Amino acid sequence: MFEKILIANRGEIALRVLRACRELGIKTVAVHSEADRDAKYVKLADESVCIGPAPSAQSYLHIPAIIAAAEVTDAEAIHPGYGFLSENADFAERVENSGFVFIGPRPDNIRLMGDKVAAKQAMIDAGVPCVPGSDGALPEDPEEITKIAAGIGYPVIIKAAGGGGGRGMRVVHTEAALLNAVSLTRAEAQSAFGNPVVYMEKFLQTPRHIEIQVMADEHGNAVHLGERDCSMQRRHQKILEEAPAPGLDPKLRDKVGERCAKACVKMSYRGAGTFEFLYEDGEFYFIEMNTRVQVEHPVTEMVTGIDIVQTQIRVAAGEQLPFKQKDIRLKGHALECRINAEHPYTFLPSPGRLTTYHAPGGPGIRVDSHVYQGYLVPPNYDSMIGKLIAYGDTRAQAIARMKGALMEMVVEGIQTNILLHQDLMNDPQFVAGGASIHYLEQRLESLKT
Repeated sequence: MFEKILIANRGEIALRVLRACRELGIKTVAVHSEADRDAKYVKLADESVCIGPAPSAQSYLHIPAIIAAAEVTDAEAIHPGYGFLSENADFAERVENSGFVFIGPRPDNIRLMGDKVAAKQAMIDAGVPCVPGSDGALPEDPEEITKIAAGIGYPVIIKAAGGGGGRGMRVVHTEAALLNAVSLTRAEAQSAFGNPVVYMEKFLQTPRHIEIQVMADEHGNAVHLGERDCSMQRRHQKILEEAPAPGLDPKLRDKVGERCAKACVKMSYRGAGTFEFLYEDGEFYFIEMNTRVQVEHPVTEMVTGIDIVQTQIRVAAGEQLPFKQKDIRLKGHALECRINAEHPYTFLPSPGRLTTYHAPGGPGIRVDSHVYQGYLVPPNYDSMIGKLIAYGDTRAQAIARMKGALMEMVVEGIQTNILLHQDLMNDPQFVAGGASIHYLEQRLESLKT
């Protein structure tokens, strides 16, 4: 096992990794920007290193500064968390070439899954169900593009091969709009990702977003830890997640989950990963794989009893998975609300100082947050200031506990989206379960009229 790990991230995930290390008896190094000097995880870490000014490009995305921090503190491994450099294959390669262990997949796996065209082909080869679409990248010939779209059937969606986070995609409803949409998406993809390659898929009308968590070691073992429903989204950004997905046939979950685990073995995957799917009319369609720990990993931890972050560390240290597929049992239900420093309905960011902060508690309640009373939320980073997780024996009990926790939670001095989550807990469509990925945006639009 490692003696010291450097945490190459900030916010609640930095604190989450620090706590996992502490439980394993591992010393920690927190890197931080000048804006995060007074962060809780910086104070709690065994050592801390300032790696640059507030802008991410000069700190959390500055690879030489992170490598140098690992060198001067004699860290053995680097945990990238999520976001920032966590899915950057070049960073993973630099870490390993510098003599450190990257707590995540191998660089070639990250590179493969980062190219959506190559990832989809890998999944087809592994027998993972995919959305009907083009056979790889779209050709240059306009006639061929038109033929492909006609074969798939409208509406279609044009996606950037190097895209992610909701960027680099465009829905097309008619042939007349097709070629212009392809041209625009290519230009956007080149600008945003440095890769103009795009591909085409069938645009599903009312799908749910369901993802399957996997864990694999370097000894050829891989398991799935069930699924999460992440359909409550705005502009492709998740707001609320839950596990398991309401109304999903457990046999179907196991069938698709087993294929995901087999895909991991086939490509010699190592560590935590998430297969993301659109789900409609009883069918799963692969859209992408995230080669890192997810923001919403706590709901899976609550229903499986497995510490995903600790398992990541153990696997990176060369250990075998401490469990087999037959050992995985899903029990109860868990919800996670992302608490963001933003207006609950306009979503305008609301940085500033927390004048009052009170975290909720009680049976089944977990709060993953790095903030405290007096904490200054910087304007430089993502608006998420924490995650509120509620667990219950049933979904109804988890919702009831979440309602109580949201009422107890007090955050003053800035605006937050707590009110939006309170509304969702009382929304008949959410309470019934199974809402599509378009539901939240449609509901927010209806509030404007």
